[in-house]
Amino acid sequence: MVNHAPRFTSVAVTPSQLAAARRTLACYLAGLGLVVAIWGARMPAIQAAAHLNTGRLALVLLAAAAGMVAGLRTGGAIAHRHGPAPLLAAPAAGLGLSLAALGSCRSLPTLTAAAVVFGLLHGLLDIGANSAAVRCQDAHGRPIMSGLHATYSLGALTGAALATTPLPHCVLFTAIGLLTATLALATARATRSMAALPATGPHANASGPARGRPRLMLLGVLAAAALLCEGAAADWSAVHLTTLHATTAVAATSYAAYSAAMAVGRLSGDRLTARHGAPTVVRCGALLAATGLAAGLLTSTLPVALAGWAALGAGLSVTVPTLITAAGRSGPRAVATVTATGYLGLVAGPALIGAFASLSSLPVALGLPVVLAAVIAAASHRALEIR
Repeated sequence: MVNHAPRFTSVAVTPSQLAAARRTLACYLAGLGLVVAIWGARMPAIQAAAHLNTGRLALVLLAAAAGMVAGLRTGGAIAHRHGPAPLLAAPAAGLGLSLAALGSCRSLPTLTAAAVVFGLLHGLLDIGANSAAVRCQDAHGRPIMSGLHATYSLGALTGAALATTPLPHCVLFTAIGLLTATLALATARATRSMAALPATGPHANASGPARGRPRLMLLGVLAAAALLCEGAAADWSAVHLTTLHATTAVAATSYAAYSAAMAVGRLSGDRLTARHGAPTVVRCGALLAATGLAAGLLTSTLPVALAGWAALGAGLSVTVPTLITAAGRSGPRAVATVTATGYLGLVAGPALIGAFASLSSLPVALGLPVVLAAVIAAASHRALEIR
């Protein structure tokens, strides 16, 4: 018989330890969102400072992506052997310092090297935070993953806002990087609360490798589909509104609408999951994303187009946190596998949409996220069912 409600196993951790662990994780996820958003939003300034053409900038981004994949894989092995605590304070401090270093780079070789380190530390922190979040959720005995990921979205919104300031990117990168490193080192002692969370819960009863591999692959594919949609919103939503004759200021609000809707959706996602079950929430959300974005692409009205991008953000808000929760039942290495596969969609998606747009038109190419959201809706029941 299939039980569609999430199962959690409470562990013997004091309420104060749980509260400390949850606050610490929220800080790390918010900081990660802040740093990544500032790095991405100031990419044109980085390109101009180093006098890079589009092809050379792509090499820098590829270096960051390669470093991230390496960090995810390495982080999964470390978390499996030593737990997530070693993957929090040190990688967070290093990530801040690497952001500061990126702000001072003025050539392709230095940018490439710094981007590899930045991506590597990003991957390590990502695995540490998500593996710890799975343990923390198990200890709570109820869904909290969506709320924790909401802090990442809020951090990213803050980073996007800070990136609009007139500060030169080198000053902004140095200030935020040093602040992040300082706060990470100051909270290093607080990461001991992670060690108090036993590695028990749903993933303790995971299926064997041979039996669980097809499901793990499906989780990874769905994560890649969801993150491809996120990449499409980040890189193409403003361009889409520009084709509808929006001003630069109005076009820029498209990703803000997407991000804000995603943050709101994640803040309410845990309550919805506890009430209706993960498969139902993910399926209904993906249907909202597909129909909302489709309506936005079929219109020539700016408010409807903006609402379509917001619907995509709200509809997919709980997808990645839920997929990570499901992967967590098989341990940190499974989290690393699903996350690494998912980031392939985030990295490759915008370029793929650009290629499709060159062959047809942007609205037609942006039909890809619509199709992928529909695929998530169709496959979520099989991926998230608990036997």
